[in-house]
Amino acid sequence: MKRITVLGIGNILLQDEGFGVRVIEELQRRYRFTEPVQVLDGGTLGMELLHFITGSARLLVIDAIDGGQPPGSFYRLTGEAVQAYFQDKVSLHELGLKDVLAALKVLDEPVEEVVIIGVQPAVLDLGLDLTPAVVAMIEPAIAAVIAQLKGWQAEVWENG
Repeated sequence: MKRITVLGIGNILLQDEGFGVRVIEELQRRYRFTEPVQVLDGGTLGMELLHFITGSARLLVIDAIDGGQPPGSFYRLTGEAVQAYFQDKVSLHELGLKDVLAALKVLDEPVEEVVIIGVQPAVLDLGLDLTPAVVAMIEPAIAAVIAQLKGWQAEVWENG
């Protein structure tokens, strides 16, 4: 099985913007993943992610997404919706990730499938805490990640 990368991105210093990172923290605390799954906190890295994503056949991104919906709205993007995600610039990190994916194509190591899981942020002000609407979406995001990994035939175990 080829590598699967689960990547949480976001800035934990800007409240809801840290959603992706907070989901990754919970996944790492609660679950164990077998090779070839790697679960990474990408923070606000851009092209630096190239090293970590190279060799991945599948990429699952968790992020705060400004899709214009009410705070706490849940997003799961696949296929053409992923392309629209990059074109519409609905994430503060889409440019860095878009560049990484383009570079991987140039290097002849393209990611075969990208899925994005996100939530509509309520507040992007300085602060470490997620708002209640976004906190409420951590569990659904974790469930979506686990379901996607199992759909990709990855093995996942709860820590116990």
